[in-house]
Amino acid sequence: MIELPDTATFAAAMAEPRIYAAIAVAALAGVTRGFSGFGGAMIYMPLISAIYDPRIAAVTVLLVDLVAATPFAIPEMRRCTWREVAPLSVAMALGLPIGVWLLIALDPIVLRWCIAIMVLSCVPILASGWRYHGPPRLPLTAGVGLFAGVSAGAVLIAGPPVILYWLGAGSSPKTLRANLMVFFMICDVLLVVIFGHEGLFEARPLALSVLLGIPYLIGMGLGSLFFHGASERLYRIIAYAIITLAALVSLPVLDSVLR
Repeated sequence: MIELPDTATFAAAMAEPRIYAAIAVAALAGVTRGFSGFGGAMIYMPLISAIYDPRIAAVTVLLVDLVAATPFAIPEMRRCTWREVAPLSVAMALGLPIGVWLLIALDPIVLRWCIAIMVLSCVPILASGWRYHGPPRLPLTAGVGLFAGVSAGAVLIAGPPVILYWLGAGSSPKTLRANLMVFFMICDVLLVVIFGHEGLFEARPLALSVLLGIPYLIGMGLGSLFFHGASERLYRIIAYAIITLAALVSLPVLDSVLR
């Protein structure tokens, strides 16, 4: 069931002082995503979870990412390697309901710790350049897909394990890009179905999806402009620094200081 927001819902959301911090976070996440090509959710999820709660963060980033990425992902369905995308997607689909159950069942503070710890754990691995080397193997594919599904369902961060797994598979950059875009599109579509079934699409998070989606998308456009002329090493260093700072600031232990 979907509860559509009305003008009163939008007005109430805009009347809260924290909306301005949330808009700034959404814009920063969008700029980073457009500038570096990754990291938007790793900034958005911990900070919006701290400003509101993990459920609102999950619903809003899901809808924003679906709108932003799907038009570009659909054409890639002709270019991706389905023998790599399909088994990973099946395993991911099995993990999604478990992750969504965790999102609903766990205490928000516990989820915030999980989000921050996961982000802080992923950054050094991604920054080190480590990746899996070797052909995709079905048992490993199933494990990576299942982990990505649980992670996506619970904290809307599925990218790092999949990226690390596929980067070392020897695919061309175009094929890798197509595989990732199609995989994440499938993940988003399945999450929309599960979130709808679980009643997570309520009026308030839907209103916030619009209010935060606009600065996120504008930020993505600006970030893509900043990308031109910048070195890959520079924009990755900047992205990792912003992601790390976002995770540290979002730690629940700092709530009494920052709120």
